[in-house]
Amino acid sequence: MTIFAENALLPEGWTSDVRVSFASGRIGKVTRNTKPEGGDTRVPVLLPAISNLHSHTFQRAMAGRSEYQFAHADSFWTWRTLLYRFLNHLTPEHIEAIAAQAFVEMQKAGYAAVGEFHYLHHQMGGVPYDDRAELSKRIIAAAQRTGIGLTLLPVLYSYGGALREPLEGGQLRFGNSLERYLSLFEDCAGALALQGEDAVIGIAPHSLRAVPPQDLSELCTEHPDALVHLHIAEQEQEVAEIRSFHGARPVEWLLQNADVNERWCLIHATHMTEAETIALAHSKAVAGLCPVTEANLGDGIFAAAKFLEAGGHWGVGTDSNVAISLNDELRTLEYSQRLRDRARNILSTLKQSTGSTLYLHAAKGGAQALGRASGKIAEGLFADFIAIDRVHPSLFGLSEAQLLDGFCFSATSAVVTDTWSAGRHMVREGKHIDQFSVYEAFKETMKELSELL
Repeated sequence: MTIFAENALLPEGWTSDVRVSFASGRIGKVTRNTKPEGGDTRVPVLLPAISNLHSHTFQRAMAGRSEYQFAHADSFWTWRTLLYRFLNHLTPEHIEAIAAQAFVEMQKAGYAAVGEFHYLHHQMGGVPYDDRAELSKRIIAAAQRTGIGLTLLPVLYSYGGALREPLEGGQLRFGNSLERYLSLFEDCAGALALQGEDAVIGIAPHSLRAVPPQDLSELCTEHPDALVHLHIAEQEQEVAEIRSFHGARPVEWLLQNADVNERWCLIHATHMTEAETIALAHSKAVAGLCPVTEANLGDGIFAAAKFLEAGGHWGVGTDSNVAISLNDELRTLEYSQRLRDRARNILSTLKQSTGSTLYLHAAKGGAQALGRASGKIAEGLFADFIAIDRVHPSLFGLSEAQLLDGFCFSATSAVVTDTWSAGRHMVREGKHIDQFSVYEAFKETMKELSELL
């Protein structure tokens, strides 16, 4: 299969008249300064696709259901109460239908792969399914159907807080001991092994609230080479709780007590001191930022400029999936910095525009976090690409050097015409090839849930 691009963003920069050939999901050859041939798929602009490093797909069905004041002072914690009530109604069929709809929307937005931080494991009340990996397999089935690359991150969630409070209510659907989790992990790994080269598994201790230090250490020892994803320092209340119990702030404690390296992805890391920010950057771990969700939940603002200055790696994720838009994630990250500092172009450099910084860092960091050979259009990597519509009103008239700025700050997902995931051409002319049947199943699920809620 071949793509001819009038302009392509290659590792060395913008290049004209590029042909990319690929087979078995990998890029075979990138030819520069060439001419189109009869069998080519022709596009005006070809970009490396970005990986969505953090998602809870079932929360896609909550979008629009929590935007009212639940308490006198609404917060992340009151939102979480609504979440627990909602998930009590979800069946395996619901979860698969919601995940498939979210995966379609992700690819239409320009994501070729997703890290699914999957913590919903059991039936209501915490009763295990006959197949303990039932719900994980539903996520795998949704990914297979929609063609998105999947890094599955089954979550270890053992306690309701750092003081080892027992799980209760909706949390019971999450809970596993370390022993039971390790068995679940093996079942998930076996199911993923049947899905192809670009299906990956990692470990996901939920947070320092939900996983005690001994279990975290044993889990990392059991899987020393695995990807590790972990929620951390999202909320000030969480920081205070961990500091009270562990004697140190969350990021500070983790860096002192675990071998945090390039295999790790620390989700949110919103509330850090300057010393923590620099130390996390030097660890080479990826900061998993979810700017739209972090804004929606009132989490706070990540210290992106200081983190980048210290050489940090970061990527973006859709987290709660309240709005699945790559453009919005990137622009919200920059705009949060501008609002805090009351200045412009915080994440640009003398050599690189703001849009270029946002897009290229997200491509690199997302690939690293998902253990995915992608993030660049280069031989041997996965054929993860998007094509964008250069004559769309939000991009028309921009030079190549300005296209990523237009993509980040003026465009919507409508400019993404095509998406390839490991060579699978799933989005064509703005439509996912299975979007209508996926939506019908999603629509039936939402009707059922609306009657229950």
